[in-house]
Amino acid sequence: MSGIDLTSEQYAMHREAGEILAQVREETVDRIEVGSSHLELAEFAESRIRELGGRPAFPMNISIDHEAAHGTPARDDDATFGEELVNIDIGVHVDGWLADSATTVDLRGSHEDLVAASEEALEAAIELIEPGIETGVLGGAIEDAIGDRGYRPIVNLSGHGLGHWEQHTGPNIPNRYIKDTQPLELGDVVAIEPFATDGSGRVEDGSDQQIYALEREAPVRNRSARAVLDQVTEEFRTLPFAVRWLKERRAEMALRRLEMQDVVHGYPVLQEREGAYVSQAEHTVIVTEDGCEVTTR
Repeated sequence: MSGIDLTSEQYAMHREAGEILAQVREETVDRIEVGSSHLELAEFAESRIRELGGRPAFPMNISIDHEAAHGTPARDDDATFGEELVNIDIGVHVDGWLADSATTVDLRGSHEDLVAASEEALEAAIELIEPGIETGVLGGAIEDAIGDRGYRPIVNLSGHGLGHWEQHTGPNIPNRYIKDTQPLELGDVVAIEPFATDGSGRVEDGSDQQIYALEREAPVRNRSARAVLDQVTEEFRTLPFAVRWLKERRAEMALRRLEMQDVVHGYPVLQEREGAYVSQAEHTVIVTEDGCEVTTR
């Protein structure tokens, strides 16, 4: 543990990814308004990341009302924002070193407490972070902060570590108190990710699926599927990608073939089990000797 160099090139790229993300997140939030386009917003954020020297670590997630994660516009999506609760989740990488952050925008104007619940839970967890802290203790702080506002945490979603070309690694950071969990270590890079809801506190798979990731490489005979696999392994590696990012004209059919062969796996949109509202807040932090450094502020 004592040999970790937090000034190394690896951590410099984590920090650069976080700086880019913080700027893009704020610019993107400013564009969320009733009547604006989901697709245009996602394309703005993803293009802006590239302009600033990073790359999207995953497709920008746009989750509406009861949705919690994995929603992103399709290639020809014509959806626009209404008076809704809007969660956006953005990821950036620099040479595979990641940052991940999310926030909620209340276009309804009636869910200030729910938005505050996830934000306060995020800050409560961040204040406790230091080497040796049990991840379950962080989950307890998240659970208490959300409960203090009269809401429930979503317990089958969690924060996570960020690896090199890996969006989700250990340690897992639960959104409720759990005994005997893993302690954080000096140098860990983790995304703290509270979700608050006025519903059951659990999510389930929906029917829409526009995000995929590589599962394994394997021989593929079909020409369209081979073209998609070549682009995925070259551009995205193991990171999630959107169907709309693919160049192949028959990308949807090719993805179905690849999924049947367990070459890629999909991420269905996750939605609150009772159809209740969901808010989200997220930052990426580096665990330091005297606490943590938030890279995405």
